[in-house]
Amino acid sequence: MTEITKFMNYPFLIFFPMKLKLSTLIHLFIPLAILSVSCITHNKPILISGFDTLHVWSVERAREWSKKLPWLRGSDFIPSSAINQLEMWQAETFDSITLDRELGWAEKTGLNCMRVYLHHLAWETDREGFKRRIGDYLSIADRHGIKTIFVIFDDCWNPVYHAGKQPDPKPGVHNSGWVRDPGELIFTNPALVSILEEYVKDLLKTYSSDTRIVAWDLYNEPGNSGYGNRSMPLLKEVFGWSREISPSQPVTCGIWNNSLKELNKFQALNSDIISYHNYSEPVNHQKMIDTLKLYNRPMICTEYMARKNNSLFSNIMPILKAQNIGAINWGLVSGKTNTIYAWDTPITDGSEPVLWFHDIFRKDGSPYMQEEIDLIKRLTADN
Repeated sequence: MTEITKFMNYPFLIFFPMKLKLSTLIHLFIPLAILSVSCITHNKPILISGFDTLHVWSVERAREWSKKLPWLRGSDFIPSSAINQLEMWQAETFDSITLDRELGWAEKTGLNCMRVYLHHLAWETDREGFKRRIGDYLSIADRHGIKTIFVIFDDCWNPVYHAGKQPDPKPGVHNSGWVRDPGELIFTNPALVSILEEYVKDLLKTYSSDTRIVAWDLYNEPGNSGYGNRSMPLLKEVFGWSREISPSQPVTCGIWNNSLKELNKFQALNSDIISYHNYSEPVNHQKMIDTLKLYNRPMICTEYMARKNNSLFSNIMPILKAQNIGAINWGLVSGKTNTIYAWDTPITDGSEPVLWFHDIFRKDGSPYMQEEIDLIKRLTADN
């Protein structure tokens, strides 16, 4: 869900040049391999360039997890009736009817995994009710054969938020009402950290053995909104909290911006499985895949498909399937988030763009492009 930044046109990540001498590769990766083995063997933190990696899954465990699953494919999902995470999860606006209907369309298309954002304020306001609604959502998704990746924190879009009624969409503006979590409050209220710790641990304890949840995405695009390394302390905390609970599902944090070197390194070394975002065309997308394969772990692309950027179902989804990389596109049904509009191209009168940026279906269930639906069904017909 990359917002407008100076890096928008370069969402792919290249950690290293693609042509390296063998001696250089050995110099780079053998020390990491030795440290990884030591960490696995002794089950204690190992310091890697200033970062503690504790209880990260072994490569073998991550591969075993992957072998038990079909090829994961789906969408970043919020029902069309919700403008943001709070409207999705608050009691007054939790919309099980729309959830059931729209996940049914996903099922019929051949999708089997949704990436869904949570928000700590919905938990803080109504802890037991929030968890009960998560359970309701999971039951609905499970009836449609859909697994879920839950996203815990997020550095994208609006910096402040409030409980209760959420704002109406701004006509033609992409994600005008989406909110960060925890946003600016983390920098102005140090006491919030203890609340966030309790929140994360409560979530993970409650659902640590739930087979309907396929993975935990701990932090969406850390460092976005100009935060940069200011997001590192919370990123470290959420990984540490997750390791204390040690859920049965893998934890990950998607790599998304080449310029955030320290964050990228921490995310990659501490994730059980590698996840990433890429909204670029096939050549650059494949370069990112080739780089991340060096970590030798299962991979999921947790955001792709921006038609204006030539990131399409037709040219990206087959690449991901061929390499057994999870394929999670942004957006299922056009709705209050306005993600049919491009990040940087608002249409202030709210008229429909000729070329949708994201999303697959209209609110009545009709597809934006029938040929896309036909392609997805062909790609998913065998599993």
